[in-house]
Amino acid sequence: MSVTIAGVTFRNPVMTASGTFGSGMEYAEFIDLSQLGAVVTKGVSNIPWPGNPTPRVAEVTAGMLNAIGLQNPGIDVFIERDLAFLKEIDTKVIVNVCGKSVEDYLEVVRRLQEEPVDMLEINVSCPNVKEGAIAFGQNPDALYDITEKIKRVAAQPVIMKLTPNVTDITQMARAAEDAGADAISLINTITGAKIDIEKRQFVLANRTGGMSGPAIKPVAVRMVWQAAQAVSIPVIGMGGIATAEDAIEFMMAGASAVAVGAMNFHNPYATVEIARGMEDWCARHGVERVADLTGIVAG
Repeated sequence: MSVTIAGVTFRNPVMTASGTFGSGMEYAEFIDLSQLGAVVTKGVSNIPWPGNPTPRVAEVTAGMLNAIGLQNPGIDVFIERDLAFLKEIDTKVIVNVCGKSVEDYLEVVRRLQEEPVDMLEINVSCPNVKEGAIAFGQNPDALYDITEKIKRVAAQPVIMKLTPNVTDITQMARAAEDAGADAISLINTITGAKIDIEKRQFVLANRTGGMSGPAIKPVAVRMVWQAAQAVSIPVIGMGGIATAEDAIEFMMAGASAVAVGAMNFHNPYATVEIARGMEDWCARHGVERVADLTGIVAG
């Protein structure tokens, strides 16, 4: 069940999706975190972020909307509290990094150089405040620039997490690869909105939010397949994974590993159940190495 990405070997291909699992502390009472391939932390910024006003979460058909706004306590508290907890767990640790300028990202990446972190995942869905608040991941030149600069200072392999809110995902995937990214992960949430027709107002205070959950899976599978065809670096697939069969579908589309997100809110045992389910599926189908599933229908 092990897979290797950018020289890092994971016990199995199942990770947590950033923003849906905290740093694992909340879930440790439900599952053994060492059974996961990796814990991917909630986004971490250079200073504390308060997030968006409430209400900022809403249910939708087969999914959810969130406009949390990347609320987090900042890198100082994260190192003292979250990494102190995670370093005692026998699993790989991937830290998701967010920021509002290139300098914000670089400050966090530098702070993590000497910390017990296996990989970095860079959230390029954040607004670039110096470029009119357009997300770094929506402009291939901005994506190339931030990826290249992060690679210069990062001590760990770098995963660029791509937004699906673009016209051509392959253009973004290639920009990340050309700038030196060690891997890419996708998809992040799809922008959506919900209106309360009785109150005649948006449900979320932010009006729009990121949609996740099973409803987005077909879009995610398509984009993972397209990205995997466009680049030679590993792809980590996510977006609506609820079962082992969903995870296997992503791997067949070209993913080297998968991340489980919204399903953690519905079922805190989802990640370990999916990992076990994948192992059972491979045994039933005579698949000796789960890594052999990657891209087998990608042609």
